[in-house]
Amino acid sequence: MDTVTHHGRETAYRTVDRGGAGPAVLAVHGSGGTHRVWTPQSTLADEYPITALDLSGHGESDDVAAEPGYETLSAYVDDAVAVAEAVDADVILGNSLGGAVALQAALEREVDLDGLLLTGTGARLPVLDDVLQWVKDDFDRVVEFFHEPDHLFHDANERTLELSRRALRQTGRATMERDLLTAHDFDVRDRLGEIAVPALAAVGEYDRLTPPHYHERLRKDIPDCELRILDDAAHLAMLERPDAFNDAVADFLDRRVGD
Repeated sequence: MDTVTHHGRETAYRTVDRGGAGPAVLAVHGSGGTHRVWTPQSTLADEYPITALDLSGHGESDDVAAEPGYETLSAYVDDAVAVAEAVDADVILGNSLGGAVALQAALEREVDLDGLLLTGTGARLPVLDDVLQWVKDDFDRVVEFFHEPDHLFHDANERTLELSRRALRQTGRATMERDLLTAHDFDVRDRLGEIAVPALAAVGEYDRLTPPHYHERLRKDIPDCELRILDDAAHLAMLERPDAFNDAVADFLDRRVGD
C-alpha cells in the first residue's frame, strides 16, 4: 500500500487506476473497517480511479491519540483530506462513519470536491446504549450484534460473515469503541443545507443500522441530492450487492460529476 504522512502519522491507502478519465473517487470505510470493504468497487477503476484508505488505527495506518467524538472525527477527516490531496480525488465515497467523515470534510475543510457518495450513513448516527455498553465489556457480543440479519448484511453466506467477523476482531475492541462513540456523537442535521456539491445517498433496503429514512433525510435536506435504494442489501450494500451499487455510483458520476 501507499502512504501519506500528515500530522505526525502515516495513513495507508490503495489506488486502483486503469487509466479511466472519470472523476477520481476516495472511499472511506466505517466503524471497525478497513480499505478492504471496498474491494468489489475496484471494477469501477476502468472508468474512475478509486482509492480506499485505512483510517487511523485501522488496517495498516498508524494510530492517533484522540478522544472519542469530535476529536477523533477531526483526525479521521485529516486522514481523508491528506489522501484526497495526495491522489487528487474529486469525490469522497463514505460508508457509515466514513459517511460522517465525508460530510464533515465537505462542511469544514478547504478540500476541492465535485461530489459526495453517501451509503449506509446519515446526518446523525446514534448507537444503541446496549451496544455502547457491550463494546466496553463484551466485544464478542458486539461482533455478533453487527452480524445479525439486516445489520451489516441481509443475506450473506457464512464465509462472508466469518471474514467480516474476523476483520472486526482484527481491528479490536478499543478502536471499535472509539469509532462507535464518535459515530454516536456525530450530528450535522442542521448543516446539511450547507453542502454545496451534488450528492448521492444509496442505501440497502433492509439496512437496520442506518435505515432508508436516514437517507431520505439526506435527499431532502442536502440541496442537490439523489436517493437510491438498493434491493436485497443491508448496511454494507457495496459488499453484498456490488453490481447494483457500482451501477448506481457510475450512473451518478456520469450524469452529475463527469465532464
